[in-house]
Amino acid sequence: MAKSFAVIGLGKFGSSVARALAERNREVIAIDRDERIVNEISDIVTEAVVLDATDEKALRSIEVQDVDVAIVAVGDIEESILITLLLKDMGIKTIIAKAVSEQHKKVLEKIGATKIILPEKEVGENLARSLISPGIFDHIEMSDKYSLVEIKPLNKWVNKTIKQADIRNKYNVSIVGIKRKFPHIDEKGEMRELEEVIIAPPANTKILKEDILIIIGDKQSISKLRKSV
Repeated sequence: MAKSFAVIGLGKFGSSVARALAERNREVIAIDRDERIVNEISDIVTEAVVLDATDEKALRSIEVQDVDVAIVAVGDIEESILITLLLKDMGIKTIIAKAVSEQHKKVLEKIGATKIILPEKEVGENLARSLISPGIFDHIEMSDKYSLVEIKPLNKWVNKTIKQADIRNKYNVSIVGIKRKFPHIDEKGEMRELEEVIIAPPANTKILKEDILIIIGDKQSISKLRKSV
């Protein structure tokens, strides 16, 4: 069964999360006290509600306690802490909260938020990675130990099969997908480029120069690979 979500706070971060979940056909309740912001997203999410999320009675009136995951994306630190406490008391098992500072993060951890996100810090770290390693397009922390990255293939891998490149043995990482563009003629007879993702490509798949490789591995191995890109 697909999970249901409540997104509380519809600033840039909260709105982008709510939209992304809705686009993936997830049930989303979007909550903010600003009616204008709520109206902007009302046609996209399952339910959009104007209310003060620090009011427990108001939250219970829309049955927030029944969602699988709550995302607290409000910018005010005091409100963020109070809302997280209320959601925890309601019995919501997974609470993801946005922090605006390391101190805020520490408080959210202590009161029981499942996961804390520092958006500005993470954006900054991703930018730094892209500047240091231009061949790396995306980097996702899967856990404390494992990461997933999207990279350009090394020149020595191009036109070789995955087996011939021997990436797993040399770098201790695995290719779990390949993003590849291919020509397509649309209804008007015009040539366009579309992108497909080859999931779990077999060992005899040839690596092309314009491919983007989706690779997973432990952080030490990913770090070693990054130095080669």
